[in-house]
Amino acid sequence: MDKVTFTGGAGEKLAARIDKPEGDIKAYILFAHCFTCTKDIFAAARIAKVLQGKGFAVIRFDFTGLGASEGDFANTNFSSNVDDLVAAADFMRSELEAPAVLIGHSLGGSAVLAAASKIPETKAVVTLGSPADVAHVAHNFKSNIEEIMKEGETEVCLAGRPFKIKKQFIEDVEAVKLEQDVKSLNKALLVMHAPLDQTVGIENASKIFGWAKHPKSYVSLDDADHLISRKQDAEYAADVISMWVTKYV
Repeated sequence: MDKVTFTGGAGEKLAARIDKPEGDIKAYILFAHCFTCTKDIFAAARIAKVLQGKGFAVIRFDFTGLGASEGDFANTNFSSNVDDLVAAADFMRSELEAPAVLIGHSLGGSAVLAAASKIPETKAVVTLGSPADVAHVAHNFKSNIEEIMKEGETEVCLAGRPFKIKKQFIEDVEAVKLEQDVKSLNKALLVMHAPLDQTVGIENASKIFGWAKHPKSYVSLDDADHLISRKQDAEYAADVISMWVTKYV
């Protein structure tokens, strides 16, 4: 596993890891982690490791202001996440090879759907428990929204950690309409979602799948939790992705 840095969409240095197989590389994959997570969250690390073992090179990075990346999370939003993904693809194109596959977990999945049109080499996109309505992410701090809109910003607790959320973040996510991005995707799409996901309901998968044109596939993650925190669930997801993408790359 190699550690690298590249310049993100806002000009900050972003930290990334490359899980590269020993022999020939079937394709390069760009992985986007979930909201306020990092590249090292279990699901991202385990899925990357399994895909590496199956001949894929996986690049995962910390979005601006998170993990080991530079920048202030308070100044980021969904649009900046999309910009970071495009910057990651630019780095891969110049230093390695452009990503043939984009994988995104939760809000990261919504971001890869929005970024895909800006990464022409991509042949296939995979979402894992992703929201169709990006503004859904605000439910994580819904009790603070009124204060944020009135005061301009406030500190909220997410997954046990403090984060500053600004008014611009809420305005940005409310303005995003993924439907057109999905309808014009022009790439193979695999939607993966757990029916009992308590964080992002299964109806989101139905919307994304319904908007998409063929080729498209849906695979249930059965009783996995939203963070895909169990080893067997992460490995199942990776196994399915490996088999599915082979047809397109």
